[in-house]
Amino acid sequence: MMQTATPTTDLMFLGSRARILATGAETGGAFALVEMIDMPPGDQPPLHVHHNEDEGFYVIDGEATLYMPGREITLRAGDFFLAPRGIPHAYCVGPEGAHCLVTSSPAGFENFVAEVAALETPDPESLGAAAARSGIEILGPPGMRP
Repeated sequence: MMQTATPTTDLMFLGSRARILATGAETGGAFALVEMIDMPPGDQPPLHVHHNEDEGFYVIDGEATLYMPGREITLRAGDFFLAPRGIPHAYCVGPEGAHCLVTSSPAGFENFVAEVAALETPDPESLGAAAARSGIEILGPPGMRP
Protein backbone atom coordinates (compact mmCIF):
# COMPACT_ATOMS: atom_id res chain seq x y z
CA MET A 1 0.00 0.00 0.00
CA MET A 2 1.40 3.38 -1.00
CA GLN A 3 1.95 5.69 1.93
CA THR A 4 1.54 9.45 1.71
CA ALA A 5 4.44 11.37 3.19
CA THR A 6 4.09 14.10 5.75
CA PRO A 7 6.85 16.39 7.01
CA THR A 8 8.49 14.45 9.74
CA THR A 9 11.32 14.10 12.12
CA ASP A 10 14.15 11.75 11.26
CA LEU A 11 13.46 8.54 9.36
CA MET A 12 15.78 5.64 8.58
CA PHE A 13 15.79 5.18 4.82
CA LEU A 14 17.96 2.33 3.56
CA GLY A 15 20.66 2.93 6.16
CA SER A 16 20.64 6.73 5.95
CA ARG A 17 19.02 9.17 8.33
CA ALA A 18 16.54 11.22 6.30
CA ARG A 19 14.01 13.98 6.82
CA ILE A 20 11.14 14.94 4.52
CA LEU A 21 11.26 18.74 4.27
CA ALA A 22 8.56 19.42 1.65
CA THR A 23 5.79 17.17 0.36
CA GLY A 24 3.66 17.19 -2.74
CA ALA A 25 0.70 18.12 -0.53
CA GLU A 26 2.54 21.30 0.48
CA THR A 27 3.73 22.22 -3.03
CA GLY A 28 0.61 21.43 -5.04
CA GLY A 29 2.41 18.35 -6.36
CA ALA A 30 5.11 20.47 -8.01
CA PHE A 31 8.07 19.06 -6.10
CA ALA A 32 9.25 17.37 -2.92
CA LEU A 33 12.42 17.82 -0.89
CA VAL A 34 14.13 15.14 1.18
CA GLU A 35 17.23 15.75 3.30
CA MET A 36 19.58 12.79 3.44
CA ILE A 37 21.44 13.63 6.64
CA ASP A 38 23.87 10.79 7.31
CA MET A 39 24.63 8.91 4.11
CA PRO A 40 27.27 6.36 5.16
CA PRO A 41 30.55 5.98 3.27
CA GLY A 42 30.21 3.57 0.35
CA ASP A 43 26.38 3.59 0.49
CA GLN A 44 24.84 2.58 -2.84
CA PRO A 45 21.18 2.21 -3.75
CA PRO A 46 20.08 -0.41 -6.25
CA LEU A 47 20.35 0.61 -9.91
CA HIS A 48 16.96 2.16 -10.63
CA VAL A 49 14.91 4.43 -12.85
CA HIS A 50 12.22 6.95 -11.87
CA HIS A 51 9.37 6.87 -14.38
CA ASN A 52 7.36 9.74 -12.87
CA GLU A 53 9.81 12.39 -11.70
CA ASP A 54 13.21 13.98 -12.20
CA GLU A 55 15.52 13.50 -9.21
CA GLY A 56 17.95 16.24 -8.21
CA PHE A 57 20.94 15.90 -5.91
CA TYR A 58 22.48 18.87 -4.07
CA VAL A 59 25.49 17.97 -1.90
CA ILE A 60 25.77 19.91 1.36
CA ASP A 61 28.78 18.02 2.70
CA GLY A 62 30.90 15.07 1.59
CA GLU A 63 30.67 13.61 -1.89
CA ALA A 64 28.74 11.16 -4.00
CA THR A 65 29.42 9.80 -7.46
CA LEU A 66 26.36 9.55 -9.70
CA TYR A 67 26.29 6.93 -12.46
CA MET A 68 24.09 7.18 -15.55
CA PRO A 69 24.48 5.46 -18.95
CA GLY A 70 27.78 6.70 -20.38
CA ARG A 71 28.25 9.25 -17.61
CA GLU A 72 29.92 9.32 -14.19
CA ILE A 73 29.99 12.56 -12.19
CA THR A 74 31.37 13.15 -8.71
CA LEU A 75 29.43 15.74 -6.74
CA ARG A 76 31.02 17.62 -3.84
CA ALA A 77 29.73 20.26 -1.43
CA GLY A 78 27.86 22.92 -3.39
CA ASP A 79 27.33 20.76 -6.50
CA PHE A 80 23.92 19.95 -7.99
CA PHE A 81 22.98 17.39 -10.62
CA LEU A 82 19.62 16.43 -12.11
CA ALA A 83 18.95 12.79 -12.97
CA PRO A 84 16.10 13.01 -15.51
CA ARG A 85 13.13 10.67 -15.29
CA GLY A 86 13.41 7.62 -17.49
CA ILE A 87 17.21 7.43 -17.21
CA PRO A 88 18.68 4.57 -15.12
CA HIS A 89 20.99 5.75 -12.38
CA ALA A 90 22.74 4.84 -9.15
CA TYR A 91 25.25 6.53 -6.88
CA CYS A 92 28.03 5.70 -4.47
CA VAL A 93 28.67 7.85 -1.40
CA GLY A 94 32.29 8.96 -0.95
CA PRO A 95 34.70 7.82 1.77
CA GLU A 96 33.68 10.53 4.27
CA GLY A 97 29.92 10.00 3.83
CA ALA A 98 27.58 12.69 2.58
CA HIS A 99 24.78 15.07 3.49
CA CYS A 100 22.49 15.87 0.55
CA LEU A 101 19.20 17.40 -0.45
CA VAL A 102 17.21 15.29 -2.90
CA THR A 103 14.47 16.88 -4.96
CA SER A 104 11.77 15.21 -6.99
CA SER A 105 9.82 17.06 -9.63
CA PRO A 106 6.95 16.52 -9.67
CA ALA A 107 6.53 15.29 -6.11
CA GLY A 108 6.38 11.59 -5.34
CA PHE A 109 9.77 10.36 -4.15
CA GLU A 110 8.96 11.48 -0.60
CA ASN A 111 6.16 8.88 -0.46
CA PHE A 112 8.63 6.14 -1.36
CA VAL A 113 11.00 7.35 1.38
CA ALA A 114 8.17 7.27 3.95
CA GLU A 115 6.97 3.84 2.86
CA VAL A 116 10.44 2.26 2.90
CA ALA A 117 11.26 3.86 6.27
CA ALA A 118 8.11 2.26 7.70
CA LEU A 119 9.23 -1.25 6.68
CA GLU A 120 10.57 -3.30 9.55
CA THR A 121 13.31 -4.84 7.40
CA PRO A 122 13.36 -3.79 3.74
CA ASP A 123 14.19 -6.93 1.75
CA PRO A 124 14.53 -6.85 -2.06
CA GLU A 125 10.92 -8.01 -2.57
CA SER A 126 9.31 -5.41 -0.27
CA LEU A 127 11.64 -2.69 -1.57
CA GLY A 128 10.75 -3.57 -5.17
CA ALA A 129 7.03 -3.51 -4.40
CA ALA A 130 7.26 -0.11 -2.65
CA ALA A 131 9.33 1.23 -5.55
CA ALA A 132 6.79 0.02 -8.11
CA ARG A 133 3.96 1.77 -6.25
CA SER A 134 5.97 5.00 -6.56
CA GLY A 135 6.79 4.60 -10.26
CA ILE A 136 10.37 3.51 -9.55
CA GLU A 137 11.76 0.43 -11.27
CA ILE A 138 14.66 -1.39 -9.62
CA LEU A 139 16.95 -2.69 -12.35
CA GLY A 140 19.74 -4.33 -10.36
CA PRO A 141 21.35 -4.77 -6.96
CA PRO A 142 23.38 -2.13 -5.10
CA GLY A 143 26.73 -1.62 -6.82
CA MET A 144 25.39 -2.35 -10.31
CA ARG A 145 26.09 0.45 -12.82
CA PRO A 146 23.96 1.44 -15.81
